[in-house]
Amino acid sequence: MKRNWLNYLPTIFVICIIVSLLAYNVQGNTVQMNYTQFESLSKHATFDDSNLDINDTVITVSGTYDDTHKKGHDPVEYSVIVPNTDENINWLKETLSKDGGSITINNPHSGDIWVNLLAQFLPFLIVAIFFYYMFSRMGGGSSQNKAFEFAKSRANMEQNVKTRFKDVAGCEEEKEEVKEIIDYLRSPKKFTDMGAHIPKGILMVGPPGTGKTLLAKAVAGEANVPFFSISGSDFVEMFVGTGASRVRDMFKNAQKAAPCIIFIDEIDAVGRQRGAGMGGGNDEREQTLNQLLVEMDGMTDNSGIVVIAATNRPDILDPALLRSGRFDRRITVTLPDIRGREEILKVHARNKKLAPDVSLHNLAQRCPGFSGADLANVLNEGAILAVRNKEHQITMDDLDEAIDRVMMGPAKKSKKYNEMDKKLVAYHEAGHAVIGLKLEDAEKVQKVTIIPRGEAGGYNLMTPKEEKYFHRKSELLAQITGLLGGRTAEELVYGEVSAGAVNDIEQLTKIAKNMVRVYGMSSLGPIQYADPQGNVFLGRDYTQGGSYSEGVAGEIDKEVREIVHQCEVKCRKILTDNRDLLDLIAKNLYEHETLTNEEIMNLMNYGELKNPNQKVEEPSLPPVPDQTTEKQEPEKEEKEEDEPKGIDQKDLDDAFNELTKRKD
Repeated sequence: MKRNWLNYLPTIFVICIIVSLLAYNVQGNTVQMNYTQFESLSKHATFDDSNLDINDTVITVSGTYDDTHKKGHDPVEYSVIVPNTDENINWLKETLSKDGGSITINNPHSGDIWVNLLAQFLPFLIVAIFFYYMFSRMGGGSSQNKAFEFAKSRANMEQNVKTRFKDVAGCEEEKEEVKEIIDYLRSPKKFTDMGAHIPKGILMVGPPGTGKTLLAKAVAGEANVPFFSISGSDFVEMFVGTGASRVRDMFKNAQKAAPCIIFIDEIDAVGRQRGAGMGGGNDEREQTLNQLLVEMDGMTDNSGIVVIAATNRPDILDPALLRSGRFDRRITVTLPDIRGREEILKVHARNKKLAPDVSLHNLAQRCPGFSGADLANVLNEGAILAVRNKEHQITMDDLDEAIDRVMMGPAKKSKKYNEMDKKLVAYHEAGHAVIGLKLEDAEKVQKVTIIPRGEAGGYNLMTPKEEKYFHRKSELLAQITGLLGGRTAEELVYGEVSAGAVNDIEQLTKIAKNMVRVYGMSSLGPIQYADPQGNVFLGRDYTQGGSYSEGVAGEIDKEVREIVHQCEVKCRKILTDNRDLLDLIAKNLYEHETLTNEEIMNLMNYGELKNPNQKVEEPSLPPVPDQTTEKQEPEKEEKEEDEPKGIDQKDLDDAFNELTKRKD
C-alpha cells in the first residue's frame, strides 16, 4: 500500500532538528568576537591560515590563531566581522600575514545566492510544513475529516455509474415508476413545454435487502448523470450546526453538477418527527432536518436535482418532509414473488458455474419471503460450499444446503442426541409434517430434518402452495395448527411436552394476537386494538395511553386462548387419526435424519421412501461373456443370416386356395 508523503514529515522534522543540533555543536567550537576584541587579540596572537569574505559593507574574517599568553593550548578557531574600508583591508593583510600565515580572499558573489537563502529559510519552512501537517491530521487522517473541512458534505459522487435496469430484477412496477425521472434528466424540455413538473423527491419504502439502493443507482446509470450518495447518519454530529452546514454544502455541490441525483439512505436517522424527543428534542438533528426542508422547498421549480431517499420506517418521518413538493412520490419496494425471485437468481447466477441439473425456478419456489440480498447470499453460500467440497460446479444439493444455512445457520453435525432426545425430536418434526400433509389449508412440506441448526434441534421447511397478498382466516388457523403439530405429537406419544416448542409457541401466539387485535377475526368484531405495523416510536408512542380498557384486554386474552384451543383440538384429532403415518415418518426421520418432499409423499402414499411403481431404467451394459458364449453367439448370428427370406410352401398353398375360391 502506497503511503502519502505527508506521513514522512514527522521523521523529516526530527532529522532536521538532529542535523541542526550537530551543526550547532560544530559551530560551538568557533569563538565569535567583535572588532574591538579582535584588535586587542591581534597584538599578541599568532595567526595561521585565514579567510576573508569581502562584502560591500563588511569583511568576514575566519581562521585559527595561537595565543602567546596561553602556552600549551591548541589553535583556536575564530570569526569576526570588521567594517569594509581600505584601511581595514590593509591592516588585516599586514596583521594576518605577519607570522607567515596565509590569507585566502573569497568572492562573495561567486556562491549561489539561492542556496544561501534556502539554507537560511529551510528551518522555518520545515517548521511551517510540520504544523500544517499536524493540523491537517487533527480530524483522524481522513480527507473528509480534516479540521478545515469539518462542515463539508460527506456525500460521495460517482460520475459514471455502471448499474443499469438489467441489473435490477424482481421489481418491474417500481422501475416503471422511475422512468419519468430518467426521461426528465435526459430531456427536461419536453416536460416543461407540457407544463409538467418532475417530482423533486422520491421516497423508497420497503423491507431491508429489497434493492432500494440498487434501484436508485440504476436510475442514475440509465440517465447517465452524477450520483451523490450519503447516509442519514452522516449529517448528525455532536457540534450544533454541522449537519445543516453539510446539507447546504451537499446541495451546493449538486447544483454545480446538475442534472444529478442525490440519494439519502436511511433518511429516518435525520428525518424523524420534530418535537418527539424524550425530555426535549435533539437540536442538532432538528436543525439538520430544517435545513433539508429548506433545500427541498416546494415553492421553486426543480433545478435538475432529484432527491431519492430510502427507509424502512416511513411512519416516523416528519410530515413536512412527506408533503407534496418535497417527496412527491412514494414507491414501495416489496419482497419479490416467485417470478421476481427467479429473475433475481438469474441476475446473480451470471458469474456462477451451475450444474446442468440446477433449476432456478425450483430454487425460487423453496425461498418464499426471501429478499434480493437473501437470494444473492444463497447463491454465494452455494458457491462457497462447492469450493469447500472440491466440486467443479454448483449442484442443487449445495444450493439446498445454502438455503438451510441462510434460514437457520450451519448444521451442527458434531452435536449428537441421546436416543431419547433423538426420538423426541423425530416425533416433534413428524407432527409438523403430518399436519402439513393432512390439513387442507396448511403449507406444503418441502423438507424435514432433525439435524440441529442454530438454536433449533430440527426444522420443517414449509412453503405456501401459492403466494398470496392476503391470508384468509382458515389459512391463519391452519398455520397455528401446523405450529402446534410438534408439541401435540410429543404429548400424544410420550404423555408430556418438552421445551423444544418455544419458537413454535412464540409464532402462533403472534398470529393469534394479530387475528384478534389487528385483523378483527374474532367475536370482538372488526375493531383494531393495536398498531398493525407493531413498531413503537418512543418519542411519539411512549406517552400515549392504551387504546382499549382493561376489560377489553381481558376479552382479547380470552379470544386468543380460544383460537389456540380450537387449533389444538383439531391438531390432536388429525394426529390421532393418522397415528400410523406419524410413526412411519418419525421412524424414517430417526434413521435417515433428513427427508425430502418426494420421500415424504412416498411414505404417505406407499409406505416406503421410494415409489415401488416407478421403474428405474438401468443402463443396458453387455455382460462379460465366457468362452462358451463367445463360441455360440457368432454361430447364432450366422444361422439367422442363412435363413431364407423368400416365399415358402405355406404361402403358395394359401394363394392356391384363394384363387380356387374366386373361381368357384
